[in-house]
Amino acid sequence: MKTIAVIGLGKFGFYLAKNLSRQNYHVIAIDNNQQRVQQISDYIDDAYILDATNKNALEEAGVTDLDTVIVSIGENIEASILTVMALRDLGNKRVIAKAISTTHGEILSKIGVSKVMHPEKIAGRALMKSLVGDLNVEKIDLSNSMRILTFKIPLRWKRKNIQELINIDKSVKLMAYKTSGNWLLEISPTHTIQEDDIFSFIGNSVAIEAFYSKIIT
Repeated sequence: MKTIAVIGLGKFGFYLAKNLSRQNYHVIAIDNNQQRVQQISDYIDDAYILDATNKNALEEAGVTDLDTVIVSIGENIEASILTVMALRDLGNKRVIAKAISTTHGEILSKIGVSKVMHPEKIAGRALMKSLVGDLNVEKIDLSNSMRILTFKIPLRWKRKNIQELINIDKSVKLMAYKTSGNWLLEISPTHTIQEDDIFSFIGNSVAIEAFYSKIIT
């Protein structure tokens, strides 16, 4: 079983860790907030309260020489950067990190982050790309076999409900969706899909591409 570490268990990191575990990955979840770690412990066995900028603490938690580590630290840019530096020193092969600004993202890229995520920009890219006929918004490869796909829903799905979308392939998991200008992490299967809704799914790379093809054709 492949191991992926998720550092930072805010809303984005929490649901990412939870859904990776559901996809049968061994997940190491880390945060310095006791309540967040307790919450994720309902879904993940290896959850640790620690300072992710501390290289020794990361090493003791098993975050060394991993294929993929995801850093989802929120507003603390310094902690985000120091965590990435520690992860690189520990031989982790691929570090994916969330950025809260363009400058933050540029710094992360310069210190060796393989992929920078800007979750708050997804909606803007969705609108722009849909206007030129490209519904694909964002593909993030978490590993060779795991992908996050975020896209603006095609018009033909308007007025159908989320459960119909989920039923296409239940191995592909809905992480979050945006409707009426708000991102929602609690999934409501009966939600009626609106014209500008945006959906973020996670799943096996092959399965999620097949799933996406069925949605747009």
